[in-house]
Amino acid sequence: MGYAAGVGKTFKMLEVAQDLKAQGVDVAIGYFEPHSRKDTIAKTEGLEILPRKKIEYRGSVFEEMDTDAILARRPQVCVVDEYPHTNVPGSDRVKRWEDVEVLVDAGINVLTTMNIQHLESLNDQVRQITGIRVRETIPDWVVQDADEVVMVDLTPRALLNRLERGVVYGREKAERAMQNFFRESTLVALRELALRETAHEVEHRHVNGHAAAPAKEGSGGKPKQHKILVLVSADPESAMLIRRAKRVGDFLDAECFAVAVQPSGDLSGLPQSDRESIERHLNFARNLHIETRILEGEDAALAMVDFARRNQITQIFLARPRDRVRLPVLGSDLVQRIVSLAKDMQIVIVSEREPLAR
Repeated sequence: MGYAAGVGKTFKMLEVAQDLKAQGVDVAIGYFEPHSRKDTIAKTEGLEILPRKKIEYRGSVFEEMDTDAILARRPQVCVVDEYPHTNVPGSDRVKRWEDVEVLVDAGINVLTTMNIQHLESLNDQVRQITGIRVRETIPDWVVQDADEVVMVDLTPRALLNRLERGVVYGREKAERAMQNFFRESTLVALRELALRETAHEVEHRHVNGHAAAPAKEGSGGKPKQHKILVLVSADPESAMLIRRAKRVGDFLDAECFAVAVQPSGDLSGLPQSDRESIERHLNFARNLHIETRILEGEDAALAMVDFARRNQITQIFLARPRDRVRLPVLGSDLVQRIVSLAKDMQIVIVSEREPLAR
């Protein structure tokens, strides 16, 4: 893991692969993106590179990792570059990380690369830092399930020096990059984010022990002290709210719930656009391993707080009402009612972060 292109993630991954091969381990490259970097390409020498799969899409031919070919070859260790990549339409799976899950489930060890800005729970913070919404993201649980996470670090000044020398990109692309994403202030902030995430991951693994499932009440382990409840609506800010709650939940080792409230107990009575938005947000929460429910109740505040008490919720996350959007399910009256009813719980009212670039 790194914080930007060019810090040396792929180089380090291939270095590890070469060391494993020297120890007699059966290693093969499932996917490698050279980016015309000579030193990185040189690190592949002597390693078996498996052929890619060609997929035609809209009159053009694209190359993707051939998961079936890797499964048939069955190396002990497979090298897979660019973990967050979105596969071209027509592929068996949408994301490369999903292909990697298939390999791991088949007993193949995988070395892979990613940047911190692709972590789903950090999406809003990264947008605030860079002014860019990262579209290719990875659920946090996928990274947390890794056997080992290695932070490949490089100072922003050293990275900019690599860009200026043409090591990362060609001259024209490098100049454009330094005027946009690769500003020194942006790189400093992303690096700090990556270092904080690494420190948290080290602490979490030290406290809980690697690969140990978080203890739940009745499991014989220590019961969870924190539980978080998120209110989901058709408002686009629901995605931001889910990310923020998930982020806090990971730091507190807290169980998270995401709920929508409807009088009928389902979404059938809503307009199609609202129904699709809420379903999308609930699916998003499930992808982050957050438990979801649709609560039945005419009084949304009462239904929320009743669910919270029955499930020993300690924190309720709500989106800050916006004057320009009047939604009956997420208006200021609802927020005030929940605050009034849930005096024994912590209420977290979250607003959208504006990008610093603005």
